[in-house]
Amino acid sequence: MNTLHRRDFIRTSLFGGIAAAALPASAMEALSAQTKVAYQGGTSKVSLVTGSSRADMAFKALQPLSKEIAQAIGNKRVLIKPNLVSSSIQLSASHVESMEGILEFLKSINKLENTIIAESAADGPTMLAFENYKYLPLIDKYKVKLVDLDEQPTKILYAIDERDFRPHPIRMSALLQDPNNFILSAARMKTHDRVLCTLSLKNVIVAAPIKDPGFSFGRNRKPGAQSDKAFVHGNGFKGINYNLFSLAYDIHPNLAFIDGFDGMEGNGPTNGTPVDHRVCLAGLDWLATDRVGVELMGVDYANIGYLNFCADAGMGQGDLSKIEVIGEKIADHIKVYKLAKNIDQQLSWKEPFQPAVQSTRVQ
Repeated sequence: MNTLHRRDFIRTSLFGGIAAAALPASAMEALSAQTKVAYQGGTSKVSLVTGSSRADMAFKALQPLSKEIAQAIGNKRVLIKPNLVSSSIQLSASHVESMEGILEFLKSINKLENTIIAESAADGPTMLAFENYKYLPLIDKYKVKLVDLDEQPTKILYAIDERDFRPHPIRMSALLQDPNNFILSAARMKTHDRVLCTLSLKNVIVAAPIKDPGFSFGRNRKPGAQSDKAFVHGNGFKGINYNLFSLAYDIHPNLAFIDGFDGMEGNGPTNGTPVDHRVCLAGLDWLATDRVGVELMGVDYANIGYLNFCADAGMGQGDLSKIEVIGEKIADHIKVYKLAKNIDQQLSWKEPFQPAVQSTRVQ
């Protein structure tokens, strides 16, 4: 399988050419302010734990970063974003036991008040997913609110489409763009059939586009009901990698949490098979946390376009040698996940972009 070094790709691809300079300086400055707590002299911290209890692992992964997390939250409201891409496949979804471990941690640092758990499930009503995965008892136990992002205000952001490379408007959750919310991405460790791996960043971004009431993938879809989530996918492997990068300026985790108690390999994010991995990650630098997650999955980081774009644009630490792993050693817990069957197609993001319509230069 031929692969291009990502910096060779950056020099030759239209996508890469605009990756480092696609957003105004003000966006970069805001991003730097958001992530400054995560960095210690250029080194980012990621906590890695193992164990036999999902809730206990969640608590212990967050605990070494207690002081930094409390400082980063400050007076903001905590918004926990689980991954409920499917309302019926537990392996694809954030487990309620992980939610309990996270909520117990927030309680321990006095940051539980006004916490919400917010999601826009991909395949149907979000409240049905909350119910199926037994999230409802969390309301009384922890005094949290369960929020359907599809019923909340939106703000328009833009994504490109590979077919015309033009910006297209998307209705995106305003809650996930609100600087007064502290976004905790509670992701699952999974392979993916479009971008190899889905971890903390993708968990947040792909939930942000909302869908109309009555939308589903089944026969019960209300006539005319639409979902804006498909726009993020950009009609191709180049499109989705670029869109995840560009949207990350406005929507990204403030705290990354990845549950790898049982991961998913193969044709994720919903049709894969389980991996008994028993790992859990947490970090204030979401990119560093995703980077460690990729390593634990035995996946070549150079093959994941959107994470490399984000690293080149300075959104976080992508250099493994500059990531301080607290707790367990990465090398002791690597499991090589089987990738999706269409892996060769997914790697087409590395090829130089060829626009569908060639422009004519006016002399």
